[in-house]
Amino acid sequence: MIINRLSATIKTDFAHTAIEPFFTGSSASISRDRDVLATAFGEEVVITDFQTGRRIQKIKGDTELVTTLAISPDGQYLVVCSRSFTIRIYSLPDCELLTSFKGHDSPVTVMDIDKTSTLVATGAADGSVKVWDLQGGYNTHSFRGHEGVVSAIKIYGLQGETRWQVASGADDTHVRVWDLVKRKCVAVFNEGHVSVVRGLDFNKDGSILISGGRDKVVNVWNLKKYGLIKTILVFDELEVAGFLSGASLSKNSDDIIYTGGEKGVLQLWSLESGQEISSLDRHLKTSEDVSVSQVLYFPSWDDTVITILSDQTLLEQSVSSSNLPIIRRLSGNNGEIIDLAYVGPQNELGISKYLALATNSPDIRVLEIESQSTTILEGHTDIVICIDASIDGLWLASGGKDNVARLWRWTSSNNNSGSFNLWATFKGHAESIGGIGLARSVTSTSYPRFLITGSQDLTVKKWSLPTPTSEVLEISRATFTKKAHDKDINAIDVAPNDEFFASASQDRTIKVYSTEDGETVGILRGHKRGVWSVKFSIYDKLLVSGSGDKTVKVWNLRDYTCVKTFEGHTNSVLKVSFLSLGNQIASAGGDGLVKVWDIKSAECNATLDNHEDKVWSLTTRRDDRVIVSGGGDSVITFWEDVTEEVQEQRALEREELIEKEQELSNHIVRHEWKNAILLAMSLDHPHRLLSLFVTVMAENHEEGSVVGLKEVDAVLSSLTKDQLQVLFKRIRDWNTNARTSPVAQRLLHTILLAYPPETILEIEDIRRTLGALLPYSERHYNRVNELLEDSFIVDFTLRQMDEILVAKMEDL
Repeated sequence: MIINRLSATIKTDFAHTAIEPFFTGSSASISRDRDVLATAFGEEVVITDFQTGRRIQKIKGDTELVTTLAISPDGQYLVVCSRSFTIRIYSLPDCELLTSFKGHDSPVTVMDIDKTSTLVATGAADGSVKVWDLQGGYNTHSFRGHEGVVSAIKIYGLQGETRWQVASGADDTHVRVWDLVKRKCVAVFNEGHVSVVRGLDFNKDGSILISGGRDKVVNVWNLKKYGLIKTILVFDELEVAGFLSGASLSKNSDDIIYTGGEKGVLQLWSLESGQEISSLDRHLKTSEDVSVSQVLYFPSWDDTVITILSDQTLLEQSVSSSNLPIIRRLSGNNGEIIDLAYVGPQNELGISKYLALATNSPDIRVLEIESQSTTILEGHTDIVICIDASIDGLWLASGGKDNVARLWRWTSSNNNSGSFNLWATFKGHAESIGGIGLARSVTSTSYPRFLITGSQDLTVKKWSLPTPTSEVLEISRATFTKKAHDKDINAIDVAPNDEFFASASQDRTIKVYSTEDGETVGILRGHKRGVWSVKFSIYDKLLVSGSGDKTVKVWNLRDYTCVKTFEGHTNSVLKVSFLSLGNQIASAGGDGLVKVWDIKSAECNATLDNHEDKVWSLTTRRDDRVIVSGGGDSVITFWEDVTEEVQEQRALEREELIEKEQELSNHIVRHEWKNAILLAMSLDHPHRLLSLFVTVMAENHEEGSVVGLKEVDAVLSSLTKDQLQVLFKRIRDWNTNARTSPVAQRLLHTILLAYPPETILEIEDIRRTLGALLPYSERHYNRVNELLEDSFIVDFTLRQMDEILVAKMEDL
């Protein structure tokens, strides 16, 4: 059984990994090999491994929002433009800044790099169009002609050819074609559009240009005669348009174009007939109002495009068939993580590879943790507030602001994967559902016997689940409905034996009910503010709660009294859970922290910090080794227990330290000063090191040695920079004490004789160290001078006394 693999060991150390947001909109670009993805993240740029979804690097911005960016087709350069009017060019993959310069007199709005990775074309809000040398970073062409913001741009040119052109569109509805060889505008298409031009693309040989706009049309232009060939009605306010070259659907390289816009779906059109050849599939639609903002495509990709939606979702789609199936969905920003749970089939250790996320959205996102690919569960019509999974992970319950609870069932497919499908809806609450709980006694061969919901209508309902059928069930009659609280219900949890369930409310109470008839069997009072979370222990008759009064409380279910109160959060405790066979509690708070508490000692064992906003959600993996937290910052953090590994490492370090200390003692006994000094420095034992130098200087007076022993002088003359840094800090400390300052001064003398100033200045933080040495050294020097002056007086006095003594002896 899985429970036998769990450990009651108190967890104190955790290592974390995180799934972080990498896209906030504006612009994205990808390398031709689909390995490196660059996305705008506010004023910063995030570089992501597209295959795994893992963040590679974050490039800091210039305090202004990024307006557009592009990776060169050869994958060697990244060009970034921001509202500060600057254009920055970085090398890839090391993200080193190569050059930065002012591009336009207004922000750059659009940009394109030619296929040879030689030139960059930019369009700005002031209507200007410029072309830049990518490697040199200098301007090669400047054009003016548009009377509005440049909203689309495309550059055409092939290696070895003399035809290089730039097409630009603006919100003046005009399309202009600029010849880079003749350095002038060769065509103005001012009658094709009546709204902003948003998409431009050349065909393979540059003889045809297409333009798409928010006027819901695509115009096809002849670049040999500079005239309109045809207009295709697409019935969508377009944001992108381009040629789909090399797709298996096309008969030749230029007979299919793609468009995307307000509808939120990618569409394919025949250039010859002007008819749509793609068929919209249900899975491409969403419950939210999203639009296509960008399409990433290279002809070498053959049958794949990446569609970017306005909700920062990236869809990798196949264009080999007309229904454009989704190969992979990657979320650039999940928004606020309100609730989460492990779901899906479990391996022999009880570990699921999926997380269900409620993300301040009507849709539930099911995230595959390894690949970070997501699938969408559509059904709710308003924001999903709470979710709960069955113990086997095959059933998922959800409740939201649409006053409806939904139950989803995992259906396996033939390729060892699967998905959740809607199984039943439960309608009956008059207001939002704030808490939901499934029956715990579920096996792989059965289904949950009941569902509990709690709502802002102040009631709790139990829903009995009929035998599953092939159709979606709509259940409108609850087994019982009970008036539960005086204020909103925030959480529901079902006991492990299914005999009881608990509700937590803003009225500052927790109530425990019988699942048989819904009668209240206990009321838990003690919190001073609303209770946000409640959880039963699997192993003891205990219940834990988290409240807006910043405390976590543990309750005894035998007499319904509070047995422990944990204080430490500086804001509301929003989620709680048991750990370590019920010996520990994990809590998540509005202060952005996750804390782990020891129930017996009432101490905080660990404070986990990786969130910049409230941590709304918390769950534990079934093997009890991983805590997962999700917050308002869209970050999902996996906290893995490494207590045993850390304890083993600390034991090894202690053992190694004991051995080295014994070795140091042996060196001192044998008067092996060289080895003793080096070992004392590596062990960072200041007192032992000082004692060694004092002993060497007191017992040895070898001629020609500063410290008394030439062997030690040689050691001090051959130190590394790190060792010198440590020794200088020790000298600084010893120099502050008059008793140990002679040792410090002699060591300093030795070092200054052994190393040139250049070497000393290369030591880290040496200026501050020397700055601390100077005042005390001057004080010691002045003290020695005063002693020397005093010695003259003593000498004079003794001389005078000798003269008087001699005179008296002569008189005798």
